[in-house]
Amino acid sequence: MIYALFEYNFYIYTLLEYNNCMNTKFRSPQLDKIRNVLVRQNGTLLTADLARLGIPAAYLTLLEKRGEIERVTRGVYRSPDSIEDEFFGFQAVYKLAIYSHETALFLHDLTDRTPLFYSITLPTGYHSIVLKQSQHKVFFVSRDLSDLGVKTMTSPHGNPIRVTGLERTICDVVRSRNQMDIQIVYDALKRYVRRQDRDLTQLYSLANRFSVQKIVREYIELLS
Repeated sequence: MIYALFEYNFYIYTLLEYNNCMNTKFRSPQLDKIRNVLVRQNGTLLTADLARLGIPAAYLTLLEKRGEIERVTRGVYRSPDSIEDEFFGFQAVYKLAIYSHETALFLHDLTDRTPLFYSITLPTGYHSIVLKQSQHKVFFVSRDLSDLGVKTMTSPHGNPIRVTGLERTICDVVRSRNQMDIQIVYDALKRYVRRQDRDLTQLYSLANRFSVQKIVREYIELLS
């Protein structure tokens, strides 16, 4: 009887100690840092965020078991009560991908058509079997031109994403007009010439680099 009582008391003591340890663990500075990232990134967390902060990946498992985060795809997690930021998550997986063409037109409000799949630009030589087999539209450009005219924008859910800028987007759609719906191209050009924030000097400079200066100038003069 005394031995059984001793075992019971020891069990209760061990359980209390375990709970204290777990409670301390869940109030750790590392977890607070992760939760702060989730707040800043509107509910999205990347494994790269942990690497940047020097936090072991084991904390992801810890939070996932507690139901504080759930896995979206490789390297991307989100809070269960948040809306998935697909733009941010996709670019986290394909870090060299730049939103361009139809997707950039949508993000710059140069088209009313919501793209069903992403249009992205990658540097020549980039290989991805997953992307090749997907329905996303992939364009390639030489590495020395890849980042030209690219800017960081805010995704519809408030996170930073890399997109071709306004003028670079116009150059891209003119350059790739035979691979796009021509009506989308014309509509985008008409909207661009009406924009107060257009920069024709930059447009012609970029068009020269992409070898479409003559046709871009003709379109702009015709529609202005």
